[in-house]
Amino acid sequence: MPNTPTTPTPNNFQMTPLAQGFIGHFGEMGSRWGFNRTVGQVYALLFVSEQPLHADEIAEHLAFSRSNVSIGLKELQGWGLIRQTRLPGDRREYFSSLGDVWQIFKVVAAERRRREVAPTLTVLRESLMAPASEPGDHYAQQRMRDMYELVDLANTWFEEMQHLSPESLAQLMKMGAKVQKLLSTKERLLGGKSKS
Repeated sequence: MPNTPTTPTPNNFQMTPLAQGFIGHFGEMGSRWGFNRTVGQVYALLFVSEQPLHADEIAEHLAFSRSNVSIGLKELQGWGLIRQTRLPGDRREYFSSLGDVWQIFKVVAAERRRREVAPTLTVLRESLMAPASEPGDHYAQQRMRDMYELVDLANTWFEEMQHLSPESLAQLMKMGAKVQKLLSTKERLLGGKSKS
């Protein structure tokens, strides 16, 4: 009977130098992506493990305390980056990473947007609606309006990107240099017309 994501089998994960290097690096990068080092390493371990792991296995592989692992798992669950399953007859919870890297990318980007971009847009919106009572407020509000328009445009673009299939998103990303070249050509052409 084949394994399904909801029925984990005993794990034979080995902490090889390759896996260790990736997990260590991911821990360091985690702090730049909004995770602490422990959370980043827990996630990286689950990402490279073929089968789900329970908290004691994670603690053993990473030489972390069980409490640090529990905190890390809760944070990853809060981000929606891991799945939780159980084995029949086993009371322990097993954890695994989302399988599709595009799904992982979308989840992280959506969560960062919710935690970082949405509050910034709210503050900017409130600042723009506030009365300009001091002499410098008009200039400050104009600068904030420029920032609001840029962040809102990026936010809207991102929302549209979330609805693309992984294949379409990959194609769009690969088109980056071609789109830049096309826009440069358009600017040159329009620039030439405006001078005549």
